[in-house]
Amino acid sequence: MKKEKVKIIAVDDHDFLLEGIVSALSKYKELKIIGKSTCDEAFKEIKNAAAAEEPFDILFTDLSFENTSSTDLIEDGEALIRKLDKEGIRPKTGVITGHSSINRVFNVINNLNPLAYVLKSSCSGEELYFAIQKMLNNEFFYTHSIHEKLMRRRIVEIQMDEMAIQILRELPRHSKIKNMEGVIRNSKGVLLSLRTIENKLSNLRIDLDANNNIDLFMIAKELGIVD
Repeated sequence: MKKEKVKIIAVDDHDFLLEGIVSALSKYKELKIIGKSTCDEAFKEIKNAAAAEEPFDILFTDLSFENTSSTDLIEDGEALIRKLDKEGIRPKTGVITGHSSINRVFNVINNLNPLAYVLKSSCSGEELYFAIQKMLNNEFFYTHSIHEKLMRRRIVEIQMDEMAIQILRELPRHSKIKNMEGVIRNSKGVLLSLRTIENKLSNLRIDLDANNNIDLFMIAKELGIVD
């Protein structure tokens, strides 16, 4: 028998944001949504629903929780997702967060595998509703800016080799490019010439659309290529 409504649970420790999510989605009659302000409450709600054979279809959660108390057992959204996985009761999951650093995004997507990654700064009811439709079909949805960053990183990863990474890591350690000569070796152990280093940097600036070497390093850092 087809369920009458899609059951959704949203978790955020900021009441104003949580109420906004619940209010934005409540206008869609086919959705039934509740909000919880702690991961402990959310876990209990999801577990009880699963036990009653009335599971939630979708979970939306923030990643970081600042307003947790010493009595809370589940400290943040990442821990909540892992605990639900361990119990085998995780609904289709979407992340609604302020974290946009590509390193954080990449790690969350690779380690927790959410179907959706939405930024609070650009979140709207329409976007969340669209994300829900994608999630119900087991399709991924990422906020546009997140999607662009992920695509850019993947393109760069294809083009990036160990020599390029070495050069990028050395950039902030040298005031002049010529000082990098005799420092970096290729895969065969041969030291790179200044001309080879300069050519590689020129290609990297083109690949990453960087204005100069400082800009190049900052972009590489943002993309998580270098620390």
